[in-house]
Amino acid sequence: MDDIAPLFIAEVSANHLGSLERALKIIESAAIAGAGAVKFQTYTASTMTLDIEKFKVSSDHALWGGRKLFELYEEAFTPWEWHGELFAYARKLGVVPFSSPFDLSAIQLLESLDAPMYKIASLETSDHRLINAVAETGKPLIVSTGATEWNEIEELVEVVDKAGNKDLTLLVCTSSYPSDPVDAHLRRIETLKNRFGVKVGLSDHTLGIGVSIAAIALGATAIEKHLTLKRTDGGADAAFSMEPAEFAMLVTEGNSAALALGNSEWSMQDSEKETRRLRSSLYVVKDVTDGDIV
Repeated sequence: MDDIAPLFIAEVSANHLGSLERALKIIESAAIAGAGAVKFQTYTASTMTLDIEKFKVSSDHALWGGRKLFELYEEAFTPWEWHGELFAYARKLGVVPFSSPFDLSAIQLLESLDAPMYKIASLETSDHRLINAVAETGKPLIVSTGATEWNEIEELVEVVDKAGNKDLTLLVCTSSYPSDPVDAHLRRIETLKNRFGVKVGLSDHTLGIGVSIAAIALGATAIEKHLTLKRTDGGADAAFSMEPAEFAMLVTEGNSAALALGNSEWSMQDSEKETRRLRSSLYVVKDVTDGDIV
C-alpha cells in the first residue's frame, strides 16, 4: 500500500494563530489523522513585502479585503525560533516536517534543521534564484502551480533540471481562497505528467474532500490541505482549512481511492471465486440414461 498511497500533507500556515503550543497541537492532530507530512512556511513580513499602504489586498476579496500585505504576513508567519521544536516534534510523531522557504536565508535555516524536502509556493514560481537554490540541495522538491502560466511552468522545470535535481513533484493548484471545484481542472494532472514526466499532485483549497479524492483517482501522488484545530477559532486561513476529523476522513477515503485504481488487466478476482461458485448452473435431480435429451 505504501507504494501506491499518496502523500497526505497537512499545511499549518497561519493556523497556529501565534501560539507555539497550538502549532504543536496541530502537528499532533495531523499525525493522529494519518498525515504523512506536515508543512510550514518560512518567512517574515519584512522578507516578503514592504510596510506601505500601496501593498494591500483588493477591497472586494472575500477573506482579506482591504488588508495590508505586511499586516497579513505579520499575523501568519511562523517565528523562526519555533522551527527547531516544530521539526523535532513532527519527527518524534513519525511525520515528515518540511517547509516553503521564500528567500535564501530561509533555506539556510531549513538546511540547518536538515529539512528532508522543500515546497515552492505558487506565487514564487518565477523566482528562479530561489528554485535553483532549493533544487541544488538535491532534496525532493514540490512546486505548486496556482496562478502560473504554462511558459512559467516550463521555465521552472528547466531550472530544476539544470540543477540536476530529478525528484520534482508539480501540484495542480487553484490560488483562490477558498476555491471553487469548477476551477480545479484536475485533468491538468495528466497534462503535467505527460509533458514533464514528473510526479503530479494537488494543493487543494476547496472545501470538503471530493476534489482531492477525484485527484487521487486521476493519479495524484500528493495531496496538500490546510489543517486547523477548529475553523471557528479563526485566523487568516481558517475558512479553507480542514479540521482533524475531516483530514482523517480524507486520508481514509483517499487511501481507498488509491487502492481501488488497481490495474487495467481483466481477470476474475480471488475474492470473487466463492460468489462465482454459487452462480446459476444445471444440476441433474432425476436418473438419466445414455441417449436421453436434456
